[in-house]
Amino acid sequence: MSNIIREIQSELTEINETPAFKAGDTVIVSYKIREGNKERIQQFQGVVLQRKGSGTTETFTVRKISGGIGVERIFPTHSPFIESIKVKRSGIVRRARIFYLRERTGKGTRIKEKRIQHANNNGAND
Repeated sequence: MSNIIREIQSELTEINETPAFKAGDTVIVSYKIREGNKERIQQFQGVVLQRKGSGTTETFTVRKISGGIGVERIFPTHSPFIESIKVKRSGIVRRARIFYLRERTGKGTRIKEKRIQHANNNGAND
């Protein structure tokens, strides 16, 4: 029974190509907002707190500080309203759900960045 439901869900939903990201990464989510008969794209930039679920029901939570107040938003990964997801920074965290950021403020919320070394730069100055 559950296999039939998964097959129908996969046929009905169009799966967007999302970049590989995880908890601790800073992402910019561009999503469509409909106001009356107008449609515009708004960006939400913040740190990914968690990814949850699987398949078409997968979601991720993004947290940002806006006006000194923490704002969290849960996005369905395969939503048709998501225009794009860009990974701005890749963070180093040890756990899959980093809810401890909610209690921290200021410098305590910083996450170490994973540095990516490019193969074409051999340390020589050009």
